[in-house]
Amino acid sequence: MMSVTNISLTFAGLNEQQVLPFSEDQQSIREVIFNILLTRPGERLMRPSFGAGLTDYLQQPNNQSTRQLIRDVASAAIRRWETRIELLDVQVTSDALDPKALILDIIYQHKGTQSTQQMQFSLSL
Repeated sequence: MMSVTNISLTFAGLNEQQVLPFSEDQQSIREVIFNILLTRPGERLMRPSFGAGLTDYLQQPNNQSTRQLIRDVASAAIRRWETRIELLDVQVTSDALDPKALILDIIYQHKGTQSTQQMQFSLSL
């Protein structure tokens, strides 16, 4: 039987206590929402329905129908998977500077602090 001792692994980004830092509070919520929006259903093991799959809309026309579909899919996925917030609104508009890009404005309220937050997410079709 083989015995291994004195293993040393180094990771970039370790804090002073030599632990991997985790996002907290609003940053954590924003990262989870970002992951929900970009993850395709079926992509995550053990959670086949996780995600909104917004990348499925790439190469689609930037019209009212596509924007409404993206709004509905994003809203449903965020409500289902990010339980620390109450989703207040999702608006999907065309980017005035890029005709192929959309901007998602996501407004939510943190259930713990009752603070209202807004984040934007840009998607090129």
